Amino acid sequence: MSEGCGVSIVVVVLPLILFLLDSSRLCYSTNSDLYCLRTFQQSVDDPSNFLRTWNFNNKTEGFICKFTGIDCWHPDENRVLNIKLSAFGLKGQFPRGLENCTSMTGLDLSNNAFSGKLPLDISKRVPFLTTLDLSSNSFSGEIPTSLSNLTYLNTLKLNNNRFSGQIPLQIGQLNRLKDFSVANNMLSGPIPSFSNATFGVDSYANNQGLCGKPLDACTGPPSNAHPVVIIGSAGGGVTILGGVALFFIMRKVVAMKRVGDPDGNRWAKSIKGAKGIKVSMFEQSISKMKLSDLMKATDNFNKENIIGSGRTGTMYKAVLPDGSNLMIKRLQDSQQTEKQFASEMSTLGSVRHRNLVPLLGFCVTKRERLLVYKYMPNGNLYDRLHVAEGETKILEWSLRLKIAIGAARGLTWMHHSCKPRIIHRNISSKCFLLDADFEPQISDFGLARLMNPIDTHLSTFVNGEFGDFGYAAPEYARTLVATPKGDVFSFGTVLLELITGEKPTQVSNPPEGFRGNLVEWIAHLSSNSSLHDAIDKNLVGDGIDKELFQFLKIACNCVTLEPKERPTMFEVYQLLRAIGERYNFAAEDEFHTIDIGETDTLDELIVAK
Repeated sequence: MSEGCGVSIVVVVLPLILFLLDSSRLCYSTNSDLYCLRTFQQSVDDPSNFLRTWNFNNKTEGFICKFTGIDCWHPDENRVLNIKLSAFGLKGQFPRGLENCTSMTGLDLSNNAFSGKLPLDISKRVPFLTTLDLSSNSFSGEIPTSLSNLTYLNTLKLNNNRFSGQIPLQIGQLNRLKDFSVANNMLSGPIPSFSNATFGVDSYANNQGLCGKPLDACTGPPSNAHPVVIIGSAGGGVTILGGVALFFIMRKVVAMKRVGDPDGNRWAKSIKGAKGIKVSMFEQSISKMKLSDLMKATDNFNKENIIGSGRTGTMYKAVLPDGSNLMIKRLQDSQQTEKQFASEMSTLGSVRHRNLVPLLGFCVTKRERLLVYKYMPNGNLYDRLHVAEGETKILEWSLRLKIAIGAARGLTWMHHSCKPRIIHRNISSKCFLLDADFEPQISDFGLARLMNPIDTHLSTFVNGEFGDFGYAAPEYARTLVATPKGDVFSFGTVLLELITGEKPTQVSNPPEGFRGNLVEWIAHLSSNSSLHDAIDKNLVGDGIDKELFQFLKIACNCVTLEPKERPTMFEVYQLLRAIGERYNFAAEDEFHTIDIGETDTLDELIVAK
């Protein structure tokens, strides 16, 4: 790490769902998903009634997407993407009916009281999972060999159960597996040999009979060893076809439901015993704090204090005794050790720029990772742009332009001035927070490194995470590798939100029969020579039509399908600065001025880029 600018570098994982190549599956009846959840609800014991929100009397499209613990492929379609029911106190056998959630890619039943054996044909019931977390239950018996047929798995957690017998050696063939644990069971025999990953001692801890690397060597030959055969050419074919499949669904799938904190603050109750732990702070001017201070300031992380949630975690507002405010982020799922986490925090804590949200400190307790940030009183850009129905708080044009220029300045610094450069990877209008003067500050930069393991020099997507729907660059479906030009595409979508007032995944008044996202709508208008119609009607008519259209064209250049045809963030920043000159938004800063030639006009430069 140099210059305090740590960049996220993670390994390529391909959670590709090949069954979606059959386009007929995109149009099938979702009655099976309803039956899946109804059967699930009936087959488990729910003593705390956490599943009481699962009311099947509602007949509107997408009603199951509001169910506790359910993510959908689309908020208006009853098609289950993930089931996340960790720590709900559920009891019973492995739930029946899951085979009817035929599009499900994630299943998390951890920290419950499920018991009994896993189905021998589990791979046939949930064939397309990328994540399976059954940890901290009371499952028993042998681990089914058929788990090795779940070839899309990135995460397999079976730790803290009562499994016995051997770990099926065929599991070593899961060449996309990056997170694996069978710790704290009653397993014995040799450990599988994994071809594309190395798992440490912690993954196998407290199983008295296990042997083989990374544990002690086995004393004799395994009684039922089977040869492991990996066919490279077949894997290559899967990668290419999977890229096509993922590209297809990327165009069809839009915003997933985001639940602020489905666990309420039950997780906070589990760390009350650690209140004395100190919070590591980077700012000398901030008084020393303990975890107890954070808990008091957030009312024990009460859900009423949630001010934002997203891919990396949940953000809480904290009110200190002196009346000042902070923001506390609970990270979603950091896979780093405490030592690795502290090292990464020290790096991110040293990153300072006027358009980046400063990290003030952090706290580690048990499995929880908490980050302390400066409070941003005007919330995030998404909420400011897309106000609830009936509200009239419209951002005026000068503020929108100021936000765009400041946001571009921060991203330009990350891409061009930081050594090594930072690729954000998850840019959306929700990651631009607004201070008291509506100066934008970028959040969540560098957090990808905390969420995923590091194995190579590539900054890539892991566990199916490739940016928020509506913002991700189209080439990510083929490569799953994050690039600066991918960030430019995502930022271009944010610029389109600013100039149109529309949401990224859908538009409010689409043409008849049009069901695409914001970028596709812009392409549709452009092909019909009606691009002017995209500009927010609240902005037109104030003598600024020319600069509005210049802004729109900059945004359009950013979302060009071919990455090489997009401008760099530095060029985007300079183009926006040129528009903002008459508003005094073009003050000198830390960047060198781009040499565009004395005779070039702004319009000519936009066209050239």
